Amino acid sequence: MPNTDVPSLSTDTERTFTTRSFRTVSLPAVLILASCLLPVAGCNRGHSADVVATVNGHAIMQADLDKAYKAQLGDAAQQQQQPSQEQADSLRLNVLRELIDEEIVEQRATKMNLTATNEEVDAKLAEMKAPYTEEQFQQRLKASNQTVDDLKHALRRNLTINKLLNKEINSKITVTDADVANYYNQHKAEFNLLETKYHLATIQVTDQPSPQPGNLQGSKATNDVEAKKKIQALKNRLDSGEDFATIASNWSEQPETAPNGGDMGFVGESQLHSDPSVFTAVMKLKAGQITEILPLLDAQSKRPAGYAIYKLISRDPAGQRDVNDPRVQQAIRQQLRDVRSQLLKSAYLEMVHDQAKVENFFAEQIFKTDAH
Repeated sequence: MPNTDVPSLSTDTERTFTTRSFRTVSLPAVLILASCLLPVAGCNRGHSADVVATVNGHAIMQADLDKAYKAQLGDAAQQQQQPSQEQADSLRLNVLRELIDEEIVEQRATKMNLTATNEEVDAKLAEMKAPYTEEQFQQRLKASNQTVDDLKHALRRNLTINKLLNKEINSKITVTDADVANYYNQHKAEFNLLETKYHLATIQVTDQPSPQPGNLQGSKATNDVEAKKKIQALKNRLDSGEDFATIASNWSEQPETAPNGGDMGFVGESQLHSDPSVFTAVMKLKAGQITEILPLLDAQSKRPAGYAIYKLISRDPAGQRDVNDPRVQQAIRQQLRDVRSQLLKSAYLEMVHDQAKVENFFAEQIFKTDAH
């Protein structure tokens, strides 16, 4: 059953390995996407051909731009869907703006002695490696065209920028009880559940061959006998007290949920009715309990396609949520904080841009070439 209420969230590790390499963890999107006017000079200043821009005299190299550009192309490059020259230059300009944005903010953090320490970088790296074996981690590193030093460089930059933003922006945001009450009164309908919703997690094993099972172990059953044997072994481990999310991440064959520990998000009661056996089993559960092994039906044909186990994380009954509900309070405060943080970050980036000296030689080159 697809989750229509809560989007699937990637882990920090997955985000690191799926965004463009080298600059794996970058500024928040609001900073990256904020536009800036870069000076275009009328005279030809001398600079190395390997330098595409400078920020307060610090060079951004052609090699860095090329690496970031290739990663930004992603799947399109793998499918040999090569952009036109104009499209390529436009994308390179956008990527270079991102590199310039990061450099400006990182320099600001350095001046304020907020550069991430070696210990902080090592701790974050260890956290990222935790879900994987060393071999799996190295494979993912290689797939993203990175070295450990590349990854550490990106982590240091990301941690440094986050420290700056927390000090300059997030620490100064205050959401009062009056703010929460006002938001609730203006958006009361958002907190009225029309039907009971169930926060579920799942472990699924299919009998269909698939090259990408989506779990950390790369484990895949290829027929009904293997699927039945595997799901029973996983159920035995759950019954012995092993963690549901850990088993789901390592062994579940549902690629959309396995990376999140099997988390399906919130599923409406009407949606659960689409599979009577699942509905009946979930209705019997208390929060934290799991179902027996259930047949897994193909979404299209409704025929058996494997086996599944479900866990009920929480049950939210239908009805109006009160403003004093802790979940309502948390959701509203986070929403107001995010909106204010986004606005302040946009303003902050414009402010530090005004205080920086940026020379974009790549932009000048494009302008001079295409203007003739």
